[in-house]
Formats: sequence, structure tokens, C-alpha cells
Amino acid sequence: MKIAVAKGDGIGPEIMDAVLGIFKAANVGLEYEFVDMGKWVFDKGYSNGMTPEAQQTIETLGILFKGPMETPKGKGVKSVNVTARKTWNTYANKRVFQTLHGVDTVFSKAGIPIDITVVRENIEDTYGGIEHMLTHDVALSRRFITRPGSMQVIKYAFEMARKKNAKRITCGHKANIMKITDGLFLECFHEVAKEYPEIKSDDVIVDDLCMKLVTRPDLFDVVVLTNLQGDIVSDLCAGLVGGLGFAPSANIGDHICIFEAVHGTAPDIAGKNIANPTALLLSGLAMLRHLGLMESAATVENALLYTLEKGVRTGDFGDRSKPALNTTEFSNAIVANFGKLPEQGAKPTWPNMPITPTTFKLEKNPLIMSKEMEEETIVGVDMFIESAEQPGEVAEKCLKHTLDLFKLVTISNRGTQVWPKGSIFTNLVNQYRCRFESIGDAPLSQIDIIELYKRLGQDFKICSTELLNMWGDKKAYSLAQGQ
Repeated sequence: MKIAVAKGDGIGPEIMDAVLGIFKAANVGLEYEFVDMGKWVFDKGYSNGMTPEAQQTIETLGILFKGPMETPKGKGVKSVNVTARKTWNTYANKRVFQTLHGVDTVFSKAGIPIDITVVRENIEDTYGGIEHMLTHDVALSRRFITRPGSMQVIKYAFEMARKKNAKRITCGHKANIMKITDGLFLECFHEVAKEYPEIKSDDVIVDDLCMKLVTRPDLFDVVVLTNLQGDIVSDLCAGLVGGLGFAPSANIGDHICIFEAVHGTAPDIAGKNIANPTALLLSGLAMLRHLGLMESAATVENALLYTLEKGVRTGDFGDRSKPALNTTEFSNAIVANFGKLPEQGAKPTWPNMPITPTTFKLEKNPLIMSKEMEEETIVGVDMFIESAEQPGEVAEKCLKHTLDLFKLVTISNRGTQVWPKGSIFTNLVNQYRCRFESIGDAPLSQIDIIELYKRLGQDFKICSTELLNMWGDKKAYSLAQGQ
């Protein structure tokens, strides 16, 4: 089977060469087609960080094994790593964190074993990167959480948990504050959990989750989170097992999958042949198992575990009284230990499965959409306006334009209500949210909203608008703080 390989930037080429060398020594049955991605591709004028030929190759082969990549700073371009994950809808980011004997941590020294799998939603959230300056002082980032996207990643997490015989799956969230967005993600979690009664499922507020992870990480098994929270929590978990040098990553989609290390390009040590290839090697092992190369993966992983157990190390970890090996020497040590089993945590050797390459030829973009269960009505609008006036003065101008259809319900500033009641001690910025609701919750049309916009625009610059929707009798919008 042929896969696409992008070596990456910084230390990427040297650790990728090390890993592919280990795979060659293990007679892994893969062929590689190298593709052009990364910083130097940005520098050549490709704004997405990859050449059209690279995109075509990856979409044809369906598997990308990639080294760490740098996004140029200050040039207004998006991260090639995020672009790749989103372009190919690799909706589940799976990161496995396990105690590695020979990699000392406070938990390994205390005899507390760690085996945590973090599944991070990989497409949505603030990683949409949809941002605007509403005024010269106020920036807005739109956070998208969708029901279909949440269902995709949560179903993957439960299926993966079932296959690994997990006893517990936990949803980390902030639904106590972000009641609509995180609330939707949590709602999807509990909905899917009903289909897996054999797995204990629970949810934890994300700040409490972080505290529990650093005090009793052995209590957790599988954790699923939204994108930004998952990014932060997964790095926290990397710290529990020795750092990002031991943090693999698999980006799973229905058609294309990407396997990469979590860590960055480490330009300060690039070209010195001293980087630790373990994280990329572990990512490669996840790729081999994804492809059904079980025996090859077990052979390499048992050799890696044996090597670490014997105290063999690169300069970033291990017993400082023992000499550190460079990248090449460390890789050669792993190869020399093929066929040996670690005393603890040996991986079972199952036979390789037949590889059947699958090529997807799509005629159009897949549309993922759930069924609308209740009738939708528009019952108001939030108008985000620019003003340096006091709340009472803003309200007085707004009340002139209600058109006998609307009532001005609340005015908030940075999410805190400042009219009709509030506190003189609330600091203000020059952007308000003015909420207009229909009288008696009567349905409104978009034409009604546009007419209000036109009238309100006589007195204010309107920065943004959001419709207030209802499905059945359920309000689909949050209250202001203090409303």
C-alpha cells in the first residue's frame, strides 16, 4: 500500500527519516509518496501550505503521515496543520497517553499507572478562525459547535472505547457557562451514551477535569472534548507521561486520516540530529494499526518499550547520569531490540491483516445535517452596535425604532446587562448588544429584522446581528449576565 508522507519543517525531516528507517528494518509493507507541505511551501506563495499536487496525492491515497510543520508568523496565513485537518474533515483527534517505563514522572515514581485516551473534536469551535474587529477596541471570534459534528466525534469516541474495552468515558465541557454551545456538545454526548450501556459514561466541567487529571489521572480512561478544550487538556496529559516528546496523534476522518506528532518543529535543535523521534514513531504505530499491520506495529512498539525500559535515551529525558544518544543512535538501538519484550506493558502480537486500499471518489461535498424536529420561528434579534454613550442614552435612541413590532428587552456590554438595570461599577467598552424581542413572542420575518436594522442604522453603526430563534417552545439563545 502506498501512503503520502510529508517530512515537515525544523526537526521534521530528521525524525521522519529515523521512523521510516525503523519501519524499513521491520519490513513494514508500505510504499511512500513524498509530498510538498510546510513553511517553505508557504514561502513559495501557496497560501494553504501545500502544493496542488500534494493535495491531489493525499486525496487519492487517503493516508498522510506528516512531520511537524511551521506556519509563517505575521503573514496572515492559516496553520497548515489546522487547514489539513479541516479540509479533509478529520473530525476526531485521538491522542493516547500511557506510562512508559524508563520515562520517569512523578506518577511513575509513585507507582500510579496512566492510560488515558483523549478524543478531541477536530473541525469546529474557535478553530474556525472566523474573527472580526467590531470596533477599534472590540474583537469577535465566532465559535461554531454543530450537532452533526459533535455526533461524529462522540460516536467515534464511544466506538473506539468499546474496541479497547474501556470501562469509562468522560465528557469534558464548560456547559455551566456556555450553555448553548457546550450545552449542545454535552447533549449529544448523553444521547450517544444511551447506545453504549456497557460503558460507564459521565461528564466533568473542564476546569474540574484538569484538577482531577493532575491529582488522580489513573481514574480516567477515555475523555472526549470540544476542540480548544481538547487541545489544552491533551497537552496537560502529555505532561503527565513525560512531555510532548511522547505524545502521538491520529486525525481520523471517514475518507482521509492524518498521523502526526503533537509537538512542534523545535527550530533551535533542527539539523543537529539530537531530536527525540518517539512521538512521531508512536504516531506511526497508530497508523500501522489503523491499516491492519498489527504484527509490524507490535514488533516495533515492543522494541521501543524494551529500549526505554533499559534506560536508553535522547537528551530530553531519562537518567542524566547515562549518556544521551543522538536521533540516529536511538533509532538504531530500537532496531537492535527487535524481537525483545519489555518486562512491563508488552503488546500482544497479532497477525497482520490484509491491506485493501480504498479510493474514495466523491461527486460533491458531503452534507451532514440532522432532522429538524420542531418548527423554527424568529422571535427577535440581537443588534451589536458601536457607541461611546451611556446605556440610558443608547436605550433612548433604540426605543425610537421599535416599529410597534419589537420591545427592547435588554442592553448588555461584554455580556453583562447594563440596561434596564445594572451597576454603575460595570466598566464599558464602545460596543453594546441591544436585544429586541417581538411583542408577545409573535413570529417575525427577516424583512421585519431588516427594517429595524435600517431604522437603527440612522443612529448607530451596526457591527453585527444575530437572529433570536425558537424551536417549538425552546429558546435558542442565552440570557445576558445579570438579566
